[in-house]
Amino acid sequence: MMAVSGEQALAGERMLRMPSCLLKLTRVVLSHKPWALFILIFIFVSFAYIKLYWGIWEDPKSRGHPYGLSAEISCAHYVPSSLNTAAGPSPSTGNVFFVETSEQTTPSYLFSCSVESAARTHPGSRVMVLMKGMAKGNTSLPKHWAFSLLSCFPNVEIRPLDLTELFSGTPLAQWYLWPLRHWEPHFLAVLSDACRIVLMWKFGGIYLDTDFIVLKNLQNLTNALGIQGDDVLNGAFLSFKPKHEFMELCMQDFVQNYNGWIWGRQGPELLTRVFKKWCSLRTIESMSCKGVSALAPEAVYPIPWQDWKKLFEAVSALELHKLLKNTYAVHIWNKLSHGTKLEIPSQALLAQLYSQFCPATYAKMKQDSEEWARRAV
Repeated sequence: MMAVSGEQALAGERMLRMPSCLLKLTRVVLSHKPWALFILIFIFVSFAYIKLYWGIWEDPKSRGHPYGLSAEISCAHYVPSSLNTAAGPSPSTGNVFFVETSEQTTPSYLFSCSVESAARTHPGSRVMVLMKGMAKGNTSLPKHWAFSLLSCFPNVEIRPLDLTELFSGTPLAQWYLWPLRHWEPHFLAVLSDACRIVLMWKFGGIYLDTDFIVLKNLQNLTNALGIQGDDVLNGAFLSFKPKHEFMELCMQDFVQNYNGWIWGRQGPELLTRVFKKWCSLRTIESMSCKGVSALAPEAVYPIPWQDWKKLFEAVSALELHKLLKNTYAVHIWNKLSHGTKLEIPSQALLAQLYSQFCPATYAKMKQDSEEWARRAV
């Protein structure tokens, strides 16, 4: 049984407390009794679904001990000298973007590994981590081991995510300001879909979901996105020049064909239908069309989502090399895999990826695993 600190208990109480807007809405709804019960049930179910789905009550072991790094995980030991001595990111290379659209400010091991692996493989680029849960104007980072670790990398910048500012000047500005938007069942996923296409259109560069492990530099993949399989493109990885027409069409389609009640409608389905129109296609295969490339699945989705359990199966070093020979990054499918226990250390495919491509995060995982084992005795 895991002890809960007073701080954790207080945080949990704040999360479970009903927002004041719901209390006001309850009073209004009860004055219109015919539909009151139905509307209240719908709102409460939606609220509970969103909180549960986005891991508010997740297993704390997935996030490690909250504060600080031990002496064994020091910046000098784990950050490569090429990053330590670098003059800084080159202005000629595009940024690498990660986005957290929930209020979470306690990154998981996988989140940390995603950013660390991107920082290591892109020493000349700024790796921008944009987090909605960080207060605007607050220059200090939340007290958490992952922020301490990622701050070791001079090319990593962790900043607040100002959504109103991000969407300004785009077709999504009015979409975001609709007051009831936040009650849609997949709102946080849709919000993430919106952020990535706007970031690519406004600034260009590379966008990655926070459940990727990056193996190689991605800068030579320009105006590109990946095929996840089954004639479907996925936006977990995007790489585009700023103000690209394809991203502009994606923003227009996002608003014109919007339906936030269908999972994937504003993400993979949107990118797939826009690419098919862009190329006048019925089916998608690995190709380049009018300057936009659809990459073969092995480039960034070498493990199909249907086979996500393979990430937890033991593989030899030779098998791993063959599997990832033509791969730039590995998508971990966190929506499916997040509840599965990963043994550290082990020969599991995912454990080997952590060990090789985000060694500082892996060292923290190993340290925590040993600590939990000692406590269990």
